[in-house]
Amino acid sequence: MIAPKSTALTMLANGTSQREVSRVTGISRKTLYRWAETFPKPDTAPRRHFVLPDTQCKPGEPLDNLRWIGKAIREYKPDVVVHIGDHWDFPSLSTYSAPESGAMEGLRYEDDLKAGNDGLSILHKAMGAWNGRKVLLRGNHENRLTRYLDRNPKLSGAMGFHQFNDRSLGWEVVDYHCGSPGQITIDGVIYAHYFSAVNTGRAIGGTANNKLNHVGTSFVQGHVQGYEVGTKQYATGVVRKGIVAGSAYLHDEDYKGMANSHWRGVVVLNEVRDGTFCEMPLTLDYLCRKYEGMSVARYLREHYENAEHRFSLARAAT
Repeated sequence: MIAPKSTALTMLANGTSQREVSRVTGISRKTLYRWAETFPKPDTAPRRHFVLPDTQCKPGEPLDNLRWIGKAIREYKPDVVVHIGDHWDFPSLSTYSAPESGAMEGLRYEDDLKAGNDGLSILHKAMGAWNGRKVLLRGNHENRLTRYLDRNPKLSGAMGFHQFNDRSLGWEVVDYHCGSPGQITIDGVIYAHYFSAVNTGRAIGGTANNKLNHVGTSFVQGHVQGYEVGTKQYATGVVRKGIVAGSAYLHDEDYKGMANSHWRGVVVLNEVRDGTFCEMPLTLDYLCRKYEGMSVARYLREHYENAEHRFSLARAAT
């Protein structure tokens, strides 16, 4: 005799396996599976993501920002930290300057490697007891190493990603694939250093809204300095957002000139669930005031020689 549907549903609601319910009630597992699909889904708790934009560690430049960021991670207690890429800057491997040019004079691979490893160690130490999930994506600056080794295969093994300290510090690494940044989806949000245009492989340009139209769902990317948010609400009521945040460092980039006065900071995503979130950007100035008790401009002036000449942030009003 087959038991009534109500009996089967009660057993399923109490956590009894479909196999056991089928054995007891005589109802097929196929039917039980169809009924289980009509159950209301549990109200899963939203999560918190902590996003590190490009840190671009290089020799001779300040790394204090990574200590502040680590302290913020320890304080905000996110469920996951995502470093969006370009942590190791590798100016010695850049192809934008000729090897014999003044811009390349004195640059050394081992110094670039040490700067990135030191920066990640500073961040890790400042995190303290926080030990959640850590995801690090390779950016185009890390990919400089891959491209260099492609041109100089004899150096493979003597140089390589095995010299990075990210995996030994517990980071889950997302590598490049076929010359483009890798992607990872966490709680419905897609992360990538940048997103490639269909058929060309080049980074999608334009505004955050333009990128959102091409990506098609909620995303966070780095690569482009500054901070921009794109939002799109569909007729179904679904809202999707795209964040472009590519600068969490203190130094200036020579090629940008006066344009170095862009936003610098990190982004906390609150209430992350199924691709929705509420974003909370935190500038490096805010973090410096929070953990050093002074503006980032004053901090740089007090701790670095010729700071007003070297750093746009040091020329800001205190």
